[in-house]
Amino acid sequence: MWRASVFGPDESPFEGGVFELHMTFDAEYPLQPPAVRFVTEVFHPNVYPTGELCLDILQDAWSPVQTIASILTSIRSLLDDPNIASPANVDAAKLYRTDLRAYKRKIRKMVAASDL
Repeated sequence: MWRASVFGPDESPFEGGVFELHMTFDAEYPLQPPAVRFVTEVFHPNVYPTGELCLDILQDAWSPVQTIASILTSIRSLLDDPNIASPANVDAAKLYRTDLRAYKRKIRKMVAASDL
């Protein structure tokens, strides 16, 4: 298992946050994607409550040409640009759709609490 960190994208509600991930590689890697999950709490439409991600490049769009750097870059991009058509966290997706300001406030509180 590898530990990795992703910094919240600038000018996003996640800005200033540092989010720890665990990446597990099985014997089939790189033919199969690693299992990736957030260890840091993340309220996001594409992150399950368990921390696992709903991200196409880690599932049906996986390609062995993906690198660890490209995976982490995709995760960082996903933080600021969720795919609400395929939610892993229905509550986060609903709040994002119905009250974007409240969604952003919740994220900023989560980021501030992670600094403690």
